[in-house]
Amino acid sequence: MKKGLIIGLLVAAVAFGAGMFFGRSGKQEMTISSSTQGASYSGGFKGEGGAATTGITSVAGPAPTNVVVVKDGESIQAAIKAAPKGTIIRVMPGTYHETVYVDKDDIRIIGVIEAGRRAVLDGEKKLNDAILYSGNNFVAENLEIRNYKGNGIMGQAGNNFEIRNNVIVDSGVYGIFPQLGQNGIVEHNVVSKIADAAIYIGMSDNILVAHNDVFDSVAGIEIENSRHAIVEHNYVHNNTGGLLAFVTPGLPIKDTVDVIFRNNFVVGNNHPNFGAPGSTVSGIPAGTGILVMAADDVVIEGNIISDNKVSGIIVTDHAHAQNITADPESEPNSDRVKILDNVMLRNGYDTITEAKALMLAEGKMGAKNLDIVRVGPSPGSCIINRHQYVTVGVSDFTECDFTNTSATVNYLLPPVPPREIKPGERGKVVYLGICTGCHTYNGRMIGPPVQVIQALYMDNPQGLADYIAKPAKKRDDYPEMPPQDYLDPETRLAVAQYMLQVTN
Repeated sequence: MKKGLIIGLLVAAVAFGAGMFFGRSGKQEMTISSSTQGASYSGGFKGEGGAATTGITSVAGPAPTNVVVVKDGESIQAAIKAAPKGTIIRVMPGTYHETVYVDKDDIRIIGVIEAGRRAVLDGEKKLNDAILYSGNNFVAENLEIRNYKGNGIMGQAGNNFEIRNNVIVDSGVYGIFPQLGQNGIVEHNVVSKIADAAIYIGMSDNILVAHNDVFDSVAGIEIENSRHAIVEHNYVHNNTGGLLAFVTPGLPIKDTVDVIFRNNFVVGNNHPNFGAPGSTVSGIPAGTGILVMAADDVVIEGNIISDNKVSGIIVTDHAHAQNITADPESEPNSDRVKILDNVMLRNGYDTITEAKALMLAEGKMGAKNLDIVRVGPSPGSCIINRHQYVTVGVSDFTECDFTNTSATVNYLLPPVPPREIKPGERGKVVYLGICTGCHTYNGRMIGPPVQVIQALYMDNPQGLADYIAKPAKKRDDYPEMPPQDYLDPETRLAVAQYMLQVTN
């Protein structure tokens, strides 16, 4: 595994540390802030009513009245295909070997649990995806998903989704992956053994991720190129990295803004990194509790962060990251990171060489633990009660002018309208909702860069459309692409034509 998502070269690390910290005299005055008093942060997002304190707990709207029951031995997909818009699909306990695709609105797939027995979707390591949804007002609940090669539950531009109380094990690249959606809840799920992110919020807005148990994966919970997300009350343990707020360059949405990580257990995230070689997450050093990379307005509050061997919290930028290709339209720094009171224990007890170089630059080599590492510019950032932690790189963080985020209940909205797809935009929406889950324009993600695909198929959109339906493994250093044959031929051609003409 490659070490060093934090810093590039040892020499650069030492020079950075020396430039920031040598030559300063005196000891920084201790400031003690009460976590139960003082100003409260209300977030940077204002909803339709002008407030960020909605308190909404459901986003998919009223439950449909039409109910269809699927019994063991029957097909979930057949039931969905026959069901009208606005149907609850109740799935009885049993084992179902299929991929389920939902392309209509107001569909709820609800597993029925009897004496602990669930409806199990088992891909037998032959099928790529368990559930793919592009419909709005979608719910998936009470299911068990195992042994797929691609995704457990993936959203493809559907708004108002609720994914709860599911058990997902070894479902491939992603466990739960809402992509290009607005207004979603991911809660009370147990997700493990995922080769990228157990829960991955991609290019989405107004999200609540709460009360999940995620473990034995490369990334636990990842907020990537998304805005207005709260991640709270999760148990994140034995992953390579626990909680991540990322900006991946080369995607159509260029920023990650307004994320709150609060009241989570982030414990012992030391699992060896088994991400796809060359992918962004393959550069995460095993032992990372919380990682902020190029994300802005991230608040870290009230978490129990313990036993992560590299560091409890890492704040970095694109310049010091592994496997990142520069995007001139993506601002590379982590701006306005706000670290409030967190319980931090036994972190950084076996940190990497680059972090040790920063500790040496600050005269902290004798410290047994390392709670917080910051490298690269992070303008406007702040911290309270810094004396509680062993830190490097945060001496220019100011004192935060607030101590808690209690004023921000969540960023959810009442059900928002379905994403409007104008005539002629089908290819664009499918590209954003599906293709960008694995491909960036000029860098490596899961699959090869779009620029490489353009070079291969620039004069042959039909050839690309055919490959999308029935891909074959072409490169040993990339995982096999899952077929997108559930898309109709016209849609596959439209997305191929769009992909071949994008410029970023």
